[in-house]
Amino acid sequence: MDPAVKSNRILPATRWLAALVIPFLVVAFVILYLFPSKTEQLFAWKLQPQMSAMMLGAAYAGGVYFFSGVLLLKKWHRVKVGFLPVMSFATLLGIATVLHWDRFNHAHISFYAWAGLYFTTPFLVFAVWWRNRSQDSGKIALAADASIPRWIRWGLGIVGAVTLLISLLLFFQPNLMMGVWPWTLTPLTARVVGAMFALPGLVGLGIARDERWSAARLILQSQAFSIALILVACVRAWGEFGPLTFGTVLFVGGLTALLIGIVGFYAYMESLFQKFKK
Repeated sequence: MDPAVKSNRILPATRWLAALVIPFLVVAFVILYLFPSKTEQLFAWKLQPQMSAMMLGAAYAGGVYFFSGVLLLKKWHRVKVGFLPVMSFATLLGIATVLHWDRFNHAHISFYAWAGLYFTTPFLVFAVWWRNRSQDSGKIALAADASIPRWIRWGLGIVGAVTLLISLLLFFQPNLMMGVWPWTLTPLTARVVGAMFALPGLVGLGIARDERWSAARLILQSQAFSIALILVACVRAWGEFGPLTFGTVLFVGGLTALLIGIVGFYAYMESLFQKFKK
């Protein structure tokens, strides 16, 4: 038997990284999502308007959910899809920090936490992914798992590619996107939002490459949780959206459709999985 099929374990270093990152994410979520008007006093920089702060906070909440799964689950293939999207998110935020260095409050302890996190996390996440990747041969659990239909994986891949394109436009053409975005962005917050869009974009592409339902469950749960929090933030910060525009309808409607799609897809695959087990 293939040794990788036997093991499929989450290595201790991977779990240690998850345990290290979670407290930072929890604190950032509390500050940004629960106290979005206090970022000048509590965060690494004055992150305004409040919708931008809460959206980043929602992304951190999804990260807490995902890395908690890394601590609790036993099989590597159940968590591996999330690591490269997280690495890309952290890498883009690290680059944005360098590009907009003057926007940060260098005297605040939150800045040291922010800089320390995003100047090291991309390398650490890549390192644990690289070490752990051999634990999954790609064949694990196929004999005891539901298979995601090809047409669904193609659809997820297309949605992921479109989302990634939006991410790249926000990051590399922030001035262009600032003119059409539903709330006020600065070049820095445009790039931060772009980093957030990279996450679901790469998640969609990652799921498209792996037909095993068990490999998609955790990352989909964390994405649905994050999107739900973003939609709640839209309600809380609705006054910051200004007059109803196509951009607002596209943003709120697109996220709502995405959340409904994830929930529907999740329910469908769970029903297949239950039939499969019988």
